[in-house]
Amino acid sequence: MADLEYLGLTRPQKALRRLAAFLTGLPGRLGRGLLGLLRALGRLARGAWHELRDLALTFMEGDWKTRTSFFIMGFGSIARGQVMRGLLFLLFQAVFLLYMLFFGGAYLAKWGTLGDVETTRQGRVTVYGDNSFLILLYGVLTLFFVLAFLYTWRVNVRQNRISQRLQQAGKPLKTAREDVAALADSQFHKTLLALPTLGIFLFTIVPIVFMVLVAFTNYDYNHQPPGKLFTWVGLSNFRTMLSAGSANYGSTFSQVLLWTLIWAFFATFLNYFLGMMVAIMINKKGIRLKKLWRTILVMTIAIPQFVSLLYVSKMFAADGLINSYLMKWGWISEALPFWTNPTWARVTIIVINIWIGIPYLMLIATGILMNIPADLYESARIDGANAVQMYGKITLPYMLFVTGPYLLTSFIGNINNFNVIFLLSGGGPMSMELGGNAGYTDLLITWLYKMTVNNTDYKMAAVIGIIVFVVTALINVVVYNMIPSVKHEEDFQ
Repeated sequence: MADLEYLGLTRPQKALRRLAAFLTGLPGRLGRGLLGLLRALGRLARGAWHELRDLALTFMEGDWKTRTSFFIMGFGSIARGQVMRGLLFLLFQAVFLLYMLFFGGAYLAKWGTLGDVETTRQGRVTVYGDNSFLILLYGVLTLFFVLAFLYTWRVNVRQNRISQRLQQAGKPLKTAREDVAALADSQFHKTLLALPTLGIFLFTIVPIVFMVLVAFTNYDYNHQPPGKLFTWVGLSNFRTMLSAGSANYGSTFSQVLLWTLIWAFFATFLNYFLGMMVAIMINKKGIRLKKLWRTILVMTIAIPQFVSLLYVSKMFAADGLINSYLMKWGWISEALPFWTNPTWARVTIIVINIWIGIPYLMLIATGILMNIPADLYESARIDGANAVQMYGKITLPYMLFVTGPYLLTSFIGNINNFNVIFLLSGGGPMSMELGGNAGYTDLLITWLYKMTVNNTDYKMAAVIGIIVFVVTALINVVVYNMIPSVKHEEDFQ
């Protein structure tokens, strides 16, 4: 049906028709997404209601052992002869209570203000007060510990209910030996994943939650613990960053975001199509020394970017190799402003990135092109198709189908491409018109780095981190279902 709809239209007309169809269908997609979110919230609410109802029924219908386990974890298991299981539950409850009593409770109590006793100096003695950083960090850990305790308590109640029903049915309960044996058999996946899950929690989830919460505080150079306290400020940082009338952050953010998207677009698609063209030319019949050309291109990958990009940055400097030779040959009278003019700097970065990215795409495209059936090209030649038509009808659709997910991940990766920008231009050229120490070639990720390392403006850096996540998530959600490998998966043969 889609082919018949676009029959007789030129390519620009087809592109405009598809763009119009996408824009008109966007409200419907957003509406369906919102409806799906509401349904998910509804399912969550129903699940919570069923859980509370189940707990109430378990308490009312349970025997004295089960009811006691609501208050003393593991008591029912011990009373029913499952001593090891019950002792583990009881030990976890004891550790939790001791932790809350002597450590976590104190931090959680101050979580609402993030501390109210400042560090003071009395003569030559420094009297330390509250540390907002530690209160926030240990408060997050304590909240996760509370959630873990509630989950373990729920497991304890559920197992007591199951054990009570098994006993009423006259069936034997699992022994300690059977529980241990299950960890190496039916529950072996839990044994294997326990340590990796703990690592992901400590080194991924906790830092992400901490960073998100920092965005709602005034944590910066002027509020840096332990000397100073910082506190909650709500959505104030987001209003400052996203406000169109803001003299510094608002206008700077819009410029940096626009340049980030422009950079990601050109860095992705220029490399993609030029790399594909290079692969097609090298793989063409009659081309000699194919291995040599591939080896020369791959050499740019073999050299670490840290070395090559810094060297290239010096080559394009005002007193660098490029300007020196151009002036020596009399082609220019003064140095070209590769890194001092915003437009020159942005174009230079995009062009240099082509040199970096083409070899990767050449290697990927070479492998894919070799797998396109030669019969398709032979049939197209018999039908009178020229090279451009075969590329548009055979090569490009095949490439897009196979590399669609790669294009998406490459685009997201270029949004967060720290190395190229930082090593080439350092985000410059700088300007007093831009806030937060940002430069005209800064991406959101390099601007975040500068705020964290140079300005110690952690609150605004956290806001940028959240915005980067939102932007990349929206792009993934919108584009993923549009790429051919997902949209027409069943059509691939």
